[in-house]
Amino acid sequence: MYKQFLILTLMCAALLACTANHDNLDAMSAKECLTAAEQALACDSVLQGETLLRDAVSKAEATHDWHTCYIACQRLAEALSWSNTEEALRLAKHAVEVYEDHPDDERNHVILLDYAGTYASQLAYNTEGSFNEALSLTQRAYDIAARDSMTDLQCQTLTSLANIAWAKEDYRQALDYAQRAKPLATPDLLQGVLQVLGRCYLSLDSLDKAEATYRQMIPGDDVHAAYIVQSSLAKIAALRYGADEAEEMIDSAFEQAEELYFKALAQKDEYYQGILQQEREKQQLAYTSSLHRRMFIGIILVLLLLIAVGWLLARYRLKIARQKQMFEAERNEQELRLNEQKNLMLQQETERQKERLQQADEVISFLQSYILQRTEVVKKLNDSKATHVSLTPREWGEVERTLNVIDGDRFARIRQDHPDITEDDIQLCILTRLQLSNRTIGNIYCISISAVQHRKLRIKKDVFGEMNPEMTLEQVIINS
Repeated sequence: MYKQFLILTLMCAALLACTANHDNLDAMSAKECLTAAEQALACDSVLQGETLLRDAVSKAEATHDWHTCYIACQRLAEALSWSNTEEALRLAKHAVEVYEDHPDDERNHVILLDYAGTYASQLAYNTEGSFNEALSLTQRAYDIAARDSMTDLQCQTLTSLANIAWAKEDYRQALDYAQRAKPLATPDLLQGVLQVLGRCYLSLDSLDKAEATYRQMIPGDDVHAAYIVQSSLAKIAALRYGADEAEEMIDSAFEQAEELYFKALAQKDEYYQGILQQEREKQQLAYTSSLHRRMFIGIILVLLLLIAVGWLLARYRLKIARQKQMFEAERNEQELRLNEQKNLMLQQETERQKERLQQADEVISFLQSYILQRTEVVKKLNDSKATHVSLTPREWGEVERTLNVIDGDRFARIRQDHPDITEDDIQLCILTRLQLSNRTIGNIYCISISAVQHRKLRIKKDVFGEMNPEMTLEQVIINS
């Protein structure tokens, strides 16, 4: 129930965001729409992202911005690839047509063709249709990459061709593509190539090669890749289960051979039993006499052995008792020394704790008095009734010094670690650390809330180098 409520809340927030920003969409250019769409998709705002991408496509076509047009088409196709493969293929083919009418960078040409081939293959696989279009598009991409010696894209397109051939159940052809892709693979592409190569070996029942290939993969934090590796290795083990049955058959054959061997021995014993019976009876008397003699000697030896063992046990117990006494004395002495050391350490720790507490009290008292002397500046910043707030350089300095005292010279470290940071960026970081709302910050700078959000995003990426969309600027500042 809580998850459903959270999902509904997020959907409502996305709809409200779309409604609030609808008036600003007309004023945005195609490139701005594309940038905003990528930011929305990065924050999992799928509906808003798709809406912005469609606006970017229409505006780019209206303004003849062909580069933005085919990039937006490709991004929209990627966003729709799981929900509507047919539309994704249409958009990808349209992106290829736009590029070919207005070419710029051939790498983009290869990437667009490769994406289009992937969506065509996905559509053919889902509808059980022909893979000819997928092969044609991806082959064109590979030919361009090979012609211009784009090694990474050659590897990528060969991997795509291997996937298409595997989907067609042409496993030999898929294996050939994957083997050609492996020598060209860069570190970031190698895992994908190994995955396709292992799948081809497995489909061709080359269990040893498949296992060796999957064991070369290093999934790292990729849970999906780890699942593929483990499940494939488990499947290989299951396919090898027939080896256990063969082993059982061999064991059965050995058991039958042993049975025949023992039967032959029994027959041999029966054959010689009659012949040896008389000799055994003759030997019985000699054996009985020898047995009595041996028993007598054995009893004597056992008595001697018992006497020797008793003597050794007595000596051993005496030795153990002495060692125990010595051990007890040493342990008591060690315990006394340990107790003395513990008491000394406790006394030292108590003294250190007293010193730390005293220092902490002094720091807290200093911070309390320091902050109380500057509450007017914070009140001025938090004044929700003011439509415009302005701080003097002296007030900015007071706020920064206050935060440095509270946070352990945080902003001093930021200035030292990022010498290129501007005073405006420092001031925005200070306001963010004070947990002021975007509206209040907008009042200070006389800018809109969206502009404040954009400046925060820029500082987070350009100054601190943080690319995680889940991290806010305040979290980045706190972690600095």
